[in-house]
Amino acid sequence: MYSTYPKACPSIKNILLLDSEGKRVAVKYYSDDWPTNAAKLAFEKSVFTKTQKTNARTEGIIIKLNSKSIVSLVVFVQDFRIIYLFIILLISAAEIAMFENNVVIYKFIQDLHFFVTGGDDENELILATVLQGFSDAVALLLRNNIDKREALENLDLILLCLDEIVDGGMILETDASVIEGKVAAHSIDAGAPLSEQVT
Repeated sequence: MYSTYPKACPSIKNILLLDSEGKRVAVKYYSDDWPTNAAKLAFEKSVFTKTQKTNARTEGIIIKLNSKSIVSLVVFVQDFRIIYLFIILLISAAEIAMFENNVVIYKFIQDLHFFVTGGDDENELILATVLQGFSDAVALLLRNNIDKREALENLDLILLCLDEIVDGGMILETDASVIEGKVAAHSIDAGAPLSEQVT
């Protein structure tokens, strides 16, 4: 699965949506790095434990930047990729962790923990964009009522959302409104009588 795509093509190893206790809400694996369900559960538990003590929360974050602090940042940081990564992570309120030779980008919203995992050589910006697209699409689908109960009641929409974002490790879409529109179209088609569904 994961290794069949060209190296130039960014790929995702897994997308995890866990609750505040580290239990699964919705997960998709696109890599054979975790061949058994036990290995997947162990990875989820380890990632959850490692990231639990961080501040990857979106609510209550207030950052004040003025032109002087931005100029100082540019002067001290020569690599523009780092600046861009800093800005993306600042906007998305996500954090990065290296874990078992993987890059894990994550953020917490209410009692849900969002994770996107890529290889240690993957571009963090792309992983952060996938995470942002996933969390924003979930927010749109749940009408900004992002919590475990609401997520479980709409699990079918979240799983469709994952299918629209990544297929077999390849990134298909990261724009939350496009993802939400495709998921809404699927759910409308699913509710229609078979005679009216488009094949």
